This record gives sequence, C-alpha cells and structure tokens, in this order.
Amino acid sequence: MHAGRRPHLQAPCMRAGGLLAALLLPCAALAGTTTTAGLGNPAAVDLKFTVNIDKFVFFRLGDGAWPTLSGTVNSAAFVLTPSIPGGPTTPAVANNTAANWNGGAPTFSVAPSAGVTLAVEVRSNGGPVSLRAAATSPLTNGTATIPMSEITITSSNSLLPAPAIPASGTGSTVTVATTDATNFVTQSSANWTFFYANSANRPAGNYQGVVTFTASSP
Repeated sequence: MHAGRRPHLQAPCMRAGGLLAALLLPCAALAGTTTTAGLGNPAAVDLKFTVNIDKFVFFRLGDGAWPTLSGTVNSAAFVLTPSIPGGPTTPAVANNTAANWNGGAPTFSVAPSAGVTLAVEVRSNGGPVSLRAAATSPLTNGTATIPMSEITITSSNSLLPAPAIPASGTGSTVTVATTDATNFVTQSSANWTFFYANSANRPAGNYQGVVTFTASSP
C-alpha cells in the first residue's frame, strides 16, 4: 500500500535576490501534495492502494494433516504370497512339510484385501487443482525392473480422484473440483488405496522405486 504526504499549504521558496524574486520564481513540485488559495477552495490528493492476495496449494499424501506438516515421506510396501501349481497350494512356512506340487512355476500375488491405504488432502484458494503422477524411478532390483504402471490406485472420494501411475515419465492429470459456491476454494480429503497387479513372474528380490505426485493450480 502506497501513501503520499498529507495535504498542506506550500510556503513560497526563498531565493537570493530578495523577496520579490522569491515570489516571482516557481517552486519545485512535491508529489502527493496540493496547494490552494482563497476561501472555499478545497485541496485534494490521491492515495493509491494495492492489495496482493497470494495463491497457495496444500497437498498431503500420508502423514501431515493440515495445518501440521510432518515432512515424512511415506512408503507403500507389498508382500507377495506364493502359490504352487498342483493345488493350487500356498506353501507352509515350515521344514519337512509335504505339499502337492506338480513342478510348474509358482505364481506370486497380493491378496485383494492387502492394499496400502494412505490419507490424501488438497487445499487451495486458486480454483480447481490438477493432480498428476510421475514415475521418478522404476521398481528396481539389481538389473530386474517392474513398470510403475502395475501399481494402481482407488480413491474413497470421487471429488478427489487419484491420477494413474505411468510405466515411466509423467502421466495424465485429474482434476480436483472446487468445493464452494465462488469456485475459488478447493478443500477435499480422501483415502487412496494402492494395489500391485504383478502381471508377470519376476526374479525374487526387494524392488524399490519412487512415484512423485504433484498438485498445481492454474
């Protein structure tokens, strides 16, 4: 906010050569001032106002509910259960235990109820919010990799959809709609549940990778 000086009567300038010369020479203008003479003549000045409303986007996945920020990077871990053909049979964790196995390659899968659920929250005063996912690094175990697209997400709230995770690079965006009548404010929360498809058998090991989710406002 910018303000000029308060209005006041400007005194005549004094210069060398006497009072007459001072009255005849013009005075330097002062910004934000007005001088009037005579009764009933108003003096007016302008005052310029500037209001700056910053735009913000708050995006949480996992720990750190508003307004507390935890700074924690959460993890989603999946444990696959083996099944050997001939039954199929889930082998028991024990020694000297018989199992009906016809010698075929075992399969590994995650139970449908074994998804990983994380809390999600989006807040903004800039209208609708766009969400997208990017495969920052693939699921890697030595030289073996698993495309990130085998991890899918479901959302408990249709107003806060989850973006699809691409096999690599950056995926397409989804929109979180505004939640007030002015179409300025967005405030939604949901639970995202992550599932691992495991569409093919792969070498045993611990595969690790990173997905980056981004929220942006126009």
